[in-house]
Amino acid sequence: MKIIQLTDTHLMPPGHPAYGVDPEAQLRAAMADILADHADADLLVITGDLSDRGDPEAYALLRDILAPLPCPVRLMLGNHDHRPAFLEAFPDHPRDEGGYVQSVLDTRWGRLLFLDTHEAGVIGGIYGPDRLAWLDAALAGAGDRPVTVFLHHPPVSDGIRHFRDIGLHDDGAVLRRLAAHPGGVRHIVFGHIHTPLTGTTAEGIAFSSGQSCTHRFITNIDLPDPWWTGGNPCYRILTLDDGGFRAYGVEVGQVPTGRSEPCAGP
Repeated sequence: MKIIQLTDTHLMPPGHPAYGVDPEAQLRAAMADILADHADADLLVITGDLSDRGDPEAYALLRDILAPLPCPVRLMLGNHDHRPAFLEAFPDHPRDEGGYVQSVLDTRWGRLLFLDTHEAGVIGGIYGPDRLAWLDAALAGAGDRPVTVFLHHPPVSDGIRHFRDIGLHDDGAVLRRLAAHPGGVRHIVFGHIHTPLTGTTAEGIAFSSGQSCTHRFITNIDLPDPWWTGGNPCYRILTLDDGGFRAYGVEVGQVPTGRSEPCAGP
């Protein structure tokens, strides 16, 4: 199974920059690359901060940019998003009974879980009792099958000073439930931190973040006020198959300097 992950697209109304970068141009370039090279993808996931300020025009723009995709899409809310404006633009997007933008997708390689950590007026993520009840049911429904989890806010310690106080404010509840799942967790996929990160929890659960498609941080894990910078539009190719889970980073617009010869091995 091939999944394309975009994250932190931070769309603004057309013609408006964000943090010195044109988020519309970045996303359109990424989408052109995805359509050219990954028309066979089974799913596209955007792990939150779809917009920068929750403008209705930004969600209308997102709907327009995603329209040519031949595969299903799962959109997730981040702290920069605005739930009512999103639902107005995407009224048929999967939601749970409480109205949260979260859902499951069953595949040959286990169950995919899409969690909604957005809470209006909160920079960090919230995942309270009502959402935890949904997660409990989703995990129970997975039985002994593994799960792969997508959400905006990392449910783990990312070790980055700037994000120390704005992660997922759940006192570890999500991670405890995942660690107890009898089928195991293939991977936890998130956004929010605008920095590539890969790691494992103390329980051995693997996690990683995608790089923002638009503005990003100059990586310095100790600064409370790191610098923003630009960069190539980017996305990740995630694969689920009999070999497990893999993630490949893609940057759009790289300039070739030469071509490798095929390697026959051994």
